[in-house]
Amino acid sequence: MSAHTDPTKKHDFVLLFDVADGNPNGDPDAGNLPRVDPETMHGLVTDGALKRKVRDFVALHREGEERFKIYVEQGVVLDQQQQRAYTALEEKGVKKEDKVRLGQQWMCENFFDVRLFGAVMSLKNANCGQVRGPVQITFARSADPVVPLTATITRVARSKADGKEEYAQIGRKSFVPYGLYVAHGFFSPHLAAKTGVDEGDLEELWLALTKMFEHDRSATRGMMATRGLYVFTHDSPLGDHPAHDLFDLVEVKNRAAGAARSFADYEVSVAEPPAPVTLTRVLG
Repeated sequence: MSAHTDPTKKHDFVLLFDVADGNPNGDPDAGNLPRVDPETMHGLVTDGALKRKVRDFVALHREGEERFKIYVEQGVVLDQQQQRAYTALEEKGVKKEDKVRLGQQWMCENFFDVRLFGAVMSLKNANCGQVRGPVQITFARSADPVVPLTATITRVARSKADGKEEYAQIGRKSFVPYGLYVAHGFFSPHLAAKTGVDEGDLEELWLALTKMFEHDRSATRGMMATRGLYVFTHDSPLGDHPAHDLFDLVEVKNRAAGAARSFADYEVSVAEPPAPVTLTRVLG
């Protein structure tokens, strides 16, 4: 077992990814413009958006495997997902008063995203309680300010044959020319023991974080890629050094004379952590 796939250890990790001529995470409150911090104009990508890409990759990579079902999927009805747990328990003759507790356990055993990210499953029908996930991810923030742009696009085909519609239809596409984003994550072995995370789950998580953009292409998102994944593993389950001190060991510098327009414009340096913390460069 590699250090960074040991579920009994505490892990802190840094994720680097970039976007070129795309919208990494549109803000519905701002006409789907790329999310930004209005005070600094640094770009933002929410934790929910990153987890969505992890879920989509795992659903694709581990399709049909029992322990790797995905609870939160587009178009699914959540209480129907939970009803699967109740149906399985009823077949085993589980008592009504035990269904919430055992239903929660069944959901953890069968759904990858519940096991790692947690879930609120205290619905009226098929109540499975709440699970606090051992993996937490922060918002990603761009290393430098970004400038959200909007390009006007046109369509020459009509959508109706009634003759009332103009041929040229005007639309908009929002994007940032380039941005290198940094996100931070945490893995708690104490919570992992409660949800049943094993070595294979961590292997799948690191794989998903490195490959999730490769299978999530769209014209809107432009060119996105994971550029670095650095995992700091503690010897003690409680942690040997503060996470923020370890994150400071990953330094991102813009070497461009002006605005960065590619990953080659940046220099990423990662210092070795103090003992007994170990560093695994999963990518980068």
